[in-house]
Amino acid sequence: PFAVVVERLSEQDLESAIVLRGRSEASRSVEVRAQTSGLVLSEPRARGSQVAEGDLLCELDPGTRAASLAEAQARLSGAEAGLAEAELNQTTATRLAEGGFRAQNTTASAEAMVEAARANVEAARAGVEAAEAELDRLTITAPFAGILEADTAERGSLMQQGGLCATVYRLDPMLIVGFAAEAQIDRLAVGAMAGAQLSNGRQVQGRVTFLARAADPATRTFRVEVTVPNPDLAIRDGLSADILIAATATRGHLVPGSALTIDDEGVLGLRLVDETNHTFFVPVRVLRDAPQGFWVAGLPETADVI
Repeated sequence: PFAVVVERLSEQDLESAIVLRGRSEASRSVEVRAQTSGLVLSEPRARGSQVAEGDLLCELDPGTRAASLAEAQARLSGAEAGLAEAELNQTTATRLAEGGFRAQNTTASAEAMVEAARANVEAARAGVEAAEAELDRLTITAPFAGILEADTAERGSLMQQGGLCATVYRLDPMLIVGFAAEAQIDRLAVGAMAGAQLSNGRQVQGRVTFLARAADPATRTFRVEVTVPNPDLAIRDGLSADILIAATATRGHLVPGSALTIDDEGVLGLRLVDETNHTFFVPVRVLRDAPQGFWVAGLPETADVI
């Protein structure tokens, strides 16, 4: 037998908050692009302007599209007239065949003509819809309320299909984005209260609205999003932030670093003394470090630690 120094440690609650480093980020952003080509007719909106959902951003010259629509509508009218005539001929042929005045194959021919006329009507109707859709693409509107990051397209410029009309950011609400380590992410929950201090000194409060399920392959951290109100648009996109998030309760033992050891297999743990004054090894998991040592999990509620 030999003497050892033993300290009786009891399980305690850890601090129920997690601190993350992050930045502010617009809750939505989109590059609004043209679906067709044409000259820009509208006056440009200045960068920094506020736009509402549905506001006009760019209007393109219709060119010959109106004429194309009129042509498609005329083609549809003609196809519908042809269908009506074919249906009338079918009815007449059917009645004559029933009275024995015309051969049955004449009725089949009339039915085929009706089907062909119906196909023409459908094709003409599709042409009208395509022409109307092309005209609708000439008016480019804001998909949601937000702020213009840059001027919209200049009047008189030629915009090609896929060309950039405007970039819209939604800053209310705003996201405060942080990145949690593997040991932290399981202590966070969607809906938890959170606060942040921005680099300009402003303090904001909100709730956790997103926790990533997959880690960033480069940093092995998980994206955490906190949504905060920003009605006056005072929070800018890209500000640094210190984030404090309420975490789920965690209990552990605060042990001095000198007490930690490893067994013959390299497992980290502590040596304890039982009621018969015999020592035994207990594996532990480090929760976090502290000025007085380390918070660990895996010990009995009360433990005599060597």
